[in-house]
Formats: sequence, structure tokens, C-alpha cells
Amino acid sequence: MKELVIEVSEELRQAWQPFRGAAVFATVKNSAYSEALWKRIETFTELYRQQYTTDSIKEMPAIQATRQAYKRCGKDPSRYRPSSEALCRRILRGIPLYQIDTLVDLINLASIYSGHSIGGFDLDKIQGDRLVLGIGKAGEPYEGIGRGELNIEGMPVYRDAVGGVGTPTSDNERTKITADTTHLLAIMNAYSGEDGLAEAVDYMVGLLKEFAEATDVKIVYFK
Repeated sequence: MKELVIEVSEELRQAWQPFRGAAVFATVKNSAYSEALWKRIETFTELYRQQYTTDSIKEMPAIQATRQAYKRCGKDPSRYRPSSEALCRRILRGIPLYQIDTLVDLINLASIYSGHSIGGFDLDKIQGDRLVLGIGKAGEPYEGIGRGELNIEGMPVYRDAVGGVGTPTSDNERTKITADTTHLLAIMNAYSGEDGLAEAVDYMVGLLKEFAEATDVKIVYFK
């Protein structure tokens, strides 16, 4: 499996010091649909709707911190919602989650569970040997998955040797997960800090092993 170093730029550190990240590398087997996973998602969704409202999730530490980090970096989190908040709001409004494929679906479940935005990438599509988390620049090209050109100015963004691959709002078409993905990189972005991060990562790894036959799992924490 490809070796990759993940770093946080000084500009991001200065904008939002509490950030902590966790990268999960794994060899996986994707599938178009997992009935067992969707039963898990439906059960989780029912319980989630009993506990939270679209107003109360704004106070969740993970979501609140990500929104504050957006503002510090220069982005309006209400106009460009972080994916974790968007997913939570979606199910609380009574709308089912998107059904994409097993890897994406389980990452979405882990994101709702943790409140953290999670970047999911085909590791083999990442160019070079490192990713750097910085802040998007004016006019920087970026094609969000299913969104077309996305204005990432003032948004936290991971860049490889070619350019941006992931933001908390949307990952990039260039490195997206497909049916052929066998090497996964999933990055959990904890803008609220390390509290509960390891538990959330363990939850995601458990889903990967149960539903995507994950092996060669490697976890790297960074800040």
C-alpha cells in the first residue's frame, strides 16, 4: 500500500489551533450496496432522530468547532456547510441518506456518529507522497463530487502534488472512491480537538472491517 505523509500547514495552525486529525489506511473491498449496513444505518437514524433536532446539533462540540474553524479561515459555514453537519441535518429533516456505495455509505455513518467531517479517498489516485492541510485560495480550481466547480477560498483543504483533494464540505472528483477502490484513505477531521477522536476512529474501523473486509489497517494521528 502507498506510503503517505500528512501535514498541517502553519496557516491552518494559526487559524485554528485545536485541530486534530486521524488518517485510516486500509486495503478494502467495495460493493454497490450492503443490506446489513443499511439496516445498521436505519436503526442508527431512528435513534438519532429521538436524541437531536436541527437546532440542537449546532451545539455539538464537533459541529460547532468545525463551523467556527470555517469562520476563522474565511468561509461562511451556513452557505458552505461542512459535510458532517449537512448529513446530520438531512436525516433530522426526515430525508434518507444518499445511497452511494458501501465505502461511502459507512463513512457517512461514521461522520454522523462522530460529528466530524471525514474525507474518503482512493489512496492510489493521490499524487505524490504527502498531503498538506491548508486554506483554499481565491480562484483555486476544485471540482467537488457531484457539485462541479466549488469555491474553496477560505476553506480548509488537503492538497497533494497536483492540487486540492478534500475539504470538509466536499471531496474532489479526482480522488473519489469508486467500485474499483481497493486502497482507502479516510481522514477524520476533529476541529474540536482530540477528545473522543480515538473512539470515533475505532467506530469507523469497525465498520470497515465488518462491511468492507478491511485488512492492513493503519491509523495515523496528526496535528
